[in-house]
Amino acid sequence: MEYFLQQLINGVTLGAVYGLIAIGYTLVYGIIGMINFAHGEIYMIGAFIAMIAFLILGPDGGGYLILALFTVLIVSMMLTAVYGWTLERLAYRPLRGSTRLAALISAIGMSIALQNYVQLTQGARTKAIQPVIQGGIELAERDGFAVSLSYIQIVIVVLTLALMASFSLVIGKTALGRAQRACEQDREMAALVGIDVDRTISITFVIGASLAAVAGTMAVFYYGVIDFFIGFLAGIKAFTAAVLGGIGSIPGAMLGGLLIGLIEAFWSGYFTTEYKDVAAFSILVLVLIFRPTGLLGRPEIEKV
Repeated sequence: MEYFLQQLINGVTLGAVYGLIAIGYTLVYGIIGMINFAHGEIYMIGAFIAMIAFLILGPDGGGYLILALFTVLIVSMMLTAVYGWTLERLAYRPLRGSTRLAALISAIGMSIALQNYVQLTQGARTKAIQPVIQGGIELAERDGFAVSLSYIQIVIVVLTLALMASFSLVIGKTALGRAQRACEQDREMAALVGIDVDRTISITFVIGASLAAVAGTMAVFYYGVIDFFIGFLAGIKAFTAAVLGGIGSIPGAMLGGLLIGLIEAFWSGYFTTEYKDVAAFSILVLVLIFRPTGLLGRPEIEKV
């Protein structure tokens, strides 16, 4: 039971990271109907920005660790948001009236370009930092095995819940949220009633990039190791989470992220880590066989 509880904690933590990245996929797809395959690289850039910012502040944050961590998070979100905004302006806006295939190729091209950009500027070697947030809470112990909940895991889960609650309020209660929902339903009609569609889409990319930056920052402090290629696999898994939960559904993105994280954690804990990705994608296939729109997805209604 203790081992099960430990894997549950690890899976929820990993799922929270995947869920934050998956929201970026589902936001973009919900409004413009395309998959931003460069979103994983945005997550990777957020992680590098967070590491660089923390190293500039010093190993102990200049003696103010909590303030330093908060500063690193804000800096990572702001600078990564700039990348997200630039990505939309350069790679997607010029092709908005084109075919989906053209936008897909552009997204894949930007993914490769961002990978190589970071590789050239930061090097191909793995970057590591010392553990920043240490310690935790021991929940149970039996036969020498202790179930622990680390402080960084608490931070990741609490921060994810806070962001989800705030984001839900933005979508449901603000003018921006109404504009996003209107663009999701019908962009042409939204433009006719005075909504700035281009601005709404740009802000959506900025929000998605900011959430990916939070995930990247948390990954740096949780794992302590990053390289220029981490965005590819994390992006694929987050995309899988978005599809599993229902592409276009924000709660579905978080649910899918949690499921992928739990599947990986339990499979690695009870079987072998070599096939954890196979297990996650197999579950996706099984779900899509019986629910093609995902767990919380809604079937698309074609407008005629």
